[in-house]
Amino acid sequence: MLKVMREQISSVPQASTPLPYDIVALVLQGGGALGAYQAGVYEGLHEAGIRPNWLAGISIGALNAAIIAGSPEDQRVERLREFWETICACPAGWPAGEGLADALPFAFDMRSLHNAMAAMRALFQGQPGFFKPRFPSPFWSPFSGDAATSFYDTAPLQRTLEKLVDFDRLNAGEVRVSVGAVNVRTGNLTYFDTTEHKLGPKHFMASGALPPGFAAVEIEGEHYWDGGVVWNTPLSRVLSSEPRDTLTFQVDLWSARGRVPHDMMEVSSRQKDIQYSSRTRAITDQALRMQKMRQALQRAIQELPERARQDPEIRAIADMARHRAYNIIHLIYQSKIYEGQSKDYEFGLSAMRAHWQSGLDDIRRTLADPRRLDPPAPELGIVTHDVHRRD
Repeated sequence: MLKVMREQISSVPQASTPLPYDIVALVLQGGGALGAYQAGVYEGLHEAGIRPNWLAGISIGALNAAIIAGSPEDQRVERLREFWETICACPAGWPAGEGLADALPFAFDMRSLHNAMAAMRALFQGQPGFFKPRFPSPFWSPFSGDAATSFYDTAPLQRTLEKLVDFDRLNAGEVRVSVGAVNVRTGNLTYFDTTEHKLGPKHFMASGALPPGFAAVEIEGEHYWDGGVVWNTPLSRVLSSEPRDTLTFQVDLWSARGRVPHDMMEVSSRQKDIQYSSRTRAITDQALRMQKMRQALQRAIQELPERARQDPEIRAIADMARHRAYNIIHLIYQSKIYEGQSKDYEFGLSAMRAHWQSGLDDIRRTLADPRRLDPPAPELGIVTHDVHRRD
């Protein structure tokens, strides 16, 4: 399987596809092990020649963004795969079990069992290149600080990022990067942005420091937790920036829509879906209101005398009110029926590859209709394509 994947990577065309937008943004939500879905989506964008010039992420989305922006263009997919194969490898001393499900007649049940085993491994032994359990437990720690406020040490993640990410390249300005984290002291969501900061491993680790599993990360005297504690998608960061024609691929890992739970396990899973899902409709509704306000201002300015329209303040308002096109392509990972409430920390290789393939299939299906990339009609100014898997 790996050989086939490598061959697919080597066959990816490197030429970029010109698009009628100033900004092509890739917006990546948090969701732990489900983040391999985002990597699959990026592979599909890459093979289609679509090169985002703005990456915005939270939690695992921030880590994916770091790998993409911090890698040479022709190595991005390969670096993403190396990252995911590293953090989803089976820790030493545990049976891998990968591939067993495919060899048994009751494979459906075995996939669920293997995912549960992967979740147990992550809880008790951590994941190579990502995090390891603290000993003693924070409840028994004689020290304060990280040892007393988190169950896992993320020092392995810092080493993985330093190995796979070229931070000089990431900060060079070729691609804008924004990652969200929560200031523990103030409770406010903060964005670390390459247009304002020089980003390093700590900024991405802060964006993914979900308590109580991971400790807050100190940056310039302040402590930060996972941005998903407050808001799990950075879409508003992209849409609230200086108005420019923008194509946004928003890749979510939690679906706001779902069925009513039938048992306690489904209750826990459904709660996570709702808690961490994006409030996309609220964000796009606000963007639509802003578009209507710009159109109203344009009409009002056209009614002014020519002399008034030349006033510097009126000209500034007119510039802000100029027509902008927003196209949002929204992809959401749809949980498989054999996945449970632990799906976000089921770091097994088979689960990771299934998530990756789902993302790749979804974006290929999406881009098969070239009209999805078209700018919206001028009278609308904004269009959202909600893409859901039907199977």
